[in-house]
Amino acid sequence: MDGTTPAQAAARPGGGDTRARLEALYAEMRPLHLFPLWEVLANLVLPAPRPAAEPHLWSYAPAREFLLRAGALISAEQAERRVLILENPGLPGTSAVTSSLYAGLQLILPGEVAPCHRHTQCALRFVMEGDGAYTALDGEKAVMRPFDLVLTPNWQWHDHGNATDRPMIWLDGLDIPTVRFFDASFAERLAGAPAHPETVAAGDTAARYGRNLRPFRGSAAERRPRDLPLFHYPYAEWRDSLAVVARHGAPDPHLGHALEFANPADGGPVMPTIAAHVRLLPAGFATRGRRATDGTVFVVVEGRGRARIGGREFALAERDTFVVPAWQELELEAEAAAELVLFGFSDRAAQEKLGLFREWRAPP
Repeated sequence: MDGTTPAQAAARPGGGDTRARLEALYAEMRPLHLFPLWEVLANLVLPAPRPAAEPHLWSYAPAREFLLRAGALISAEQAERRVLILENPGLPGTSAVTSSLYAGLQLILPGEVAPCHRHTQCALRFVMEGDGAYTALDGEKAVMRPFDLVLTPNWQWHDHGNATDRPMIWLDGLDIPTVRFFDASFAERLAGAPAHPETVAAGDTAARYGRNLRPFRGSAAERRPRDLPLFHYPYAEWRDSLAVVARHGAPDPHLGHALEFANPADGGPVMPTIAAHVRLLPAGFATRGRRATDGTVFVVVEGRGRARIGGREFALAERDTFVVPAWQELELEAEAAAELVLFGFSDRAAQEKLGLFREWRAPP
């Protein structure tokens, strides 16, 4: 035996007879749903990631126009969630922005309530425009302002409402493809009312859990799930922290100034399957190339610049959304006139738990 596989041997000169016999064998096995690994192994165990997802950018202005036009035709109650899916052009028909994540732009018009439901998917909301509408989590409202991050951990009741006089739009990020992969999707709609009864005043959770404090364990004050207590990360707070970091240190050459949103219970990612972070690139700063196995969705919060993703270049403007697929090299550059601030979310939380996360950074 020389160590070659039957497929390799069949490919040699004079191996045609062996190939024919292999094909006949495969035909006999097929009705029993038995298939030869050696014919497909190279496509199953890859030397490096080969994502089907493609780099892509969604400009905010046209997406907003389509969303508002949809709002004139279908109500939030009729739709349950009035959302335009940001579907990756490399993943048609999947409702996915990467192989593991979903993204969409959601609209709540003045006077509307998106009905209360819960599901096994984890979700985040990153506010794009509007001021004063809310997401309620188990009956506690988080009053939303532009570029706030609001979480909806899985299986927690949530509804959205808008008592203001202006539309409210935010980016939804969910782990729908991940849950679909595991065939673990469950959902339930709250019976009897469109909104969950109010349980505590808005801001209650932030007071209990958001100041490096927590209710005494086992006490009646411990009202939120112990593993995921905090769910509202206001822009005014995270932007100030990012500015402080930028004033007192040099930017990382591959990331710029970067901060991760942390779960106060354990210091880890904000949800079991999704991690989120923000970055600031000083005016004129350009990052070195970096690759990572977590496909990442970014929103431009402030400034203008450029993103080079796997050799493709995209011009960035405020509120644009773009996706960096797994293991595609990313370089970012801020225009000379102003800082570039980005929000991003990815499946890094799940990958790290599974021991899969890996990154590469271009040398100086």
